[in-house]
Amino acid sequence: MRRAAFICSSLLLLVLLFSACGLAATPTGEGRIAFVSDRDYNIDIYVMNPDGSGVTRLTYNPANDRGPSWSPDGTRIAFVSDRDRNVEIYVMNADGGGVTRLTNNPAPDVLPSWSPDGTRIAFASIRDGNWEIYVMNADGGGVTRLTNTETDGIEPAWSPDGTRIAFRSYRDGNWELYVMNADGTDVTRLTNSPRDDWSASWSPDGTRLVFVSYRDGNGEIYVMNADGSGVTRLTNIETDEGGPTWSPDGTRVAFVCENEIYVMNADGTGVTRLTNNLALDPVLSWSPR
Repeated sequence: MRRAAFICSSLLLLVLLFSACGLAATPTGEGRIAFVSDRDYNIDIYVMNPDGSGVTRLTYNPANDRGPSWSPDGTRIAFVSDRDRNVEIYVMNADGGGVTRLTNNPAPDVLPSWSPDGTRIAFASIRDGNWEIYVMNADGGGVTRLTNTETDGIEPAWSPDGTRIAFRSYRDGNWELYVMNADGTDVTRLTNSPRDDWSASWSPDGTRLVFVSYRDGNGEIYVMNADGSGVTRLTNIETDEGGPTWSPDGTRVAFVCENEIYVMNADGTGVTRLTNNLALDPVLSWSPR
């Protein structure tokens, strides 16, 4: 029960990011970054350019909207909202129009992740008693359960070639990262740390994963090969970081620290702050184009 409560609070708030991370310069690049903010006194979804300019609010509902995930073609954003008095998955156009509800279940449905061909969405739900990974068609039909354990599995992340899904699970008594085939078979453990590992994101070429780990005492961002080897620490800041996401060309990683959004080179250098306000700015997704 305590673990389930932790998951609910982390999924609904998705905030672990606290103290100061003062750093430098201004990046350039393509795509747009979708993120969550309460800068207008409500939790809504925004987009901005990769240099922090052009901030645009997409959702205006009095409910909480969070968890944005870009479609592979950059035309739509899946997200999570409690606007219908339950936590469900929705999709909208990239300009915020055309909002459509995809799930309709009394239990929370969260953390959508698109398949690379845009036809399916993986997500996490507690509809069958504990947190498991599911997949559905992009229109909300054909819901299929992929994991089936007595422990929790969350945070699905679809590989760029569409064959695998990375996720976080407690099945071995600790939060570790795993990968499975897109049909739920051949589950393989990638990390083996006494501290929690979470929030995996595939590089655009599918060869690496960035993730967050507490293995060195606080939440830092690491990168590893797709088979779990070659773990390398990218950040070394006294406070917690989270939510890493790759740029479309794989040269940079955006992340959150102290509720602000930063970007760095893929080797951890050149850390640059993109947002600067007193609002909450957690949870990001970088558009593929």
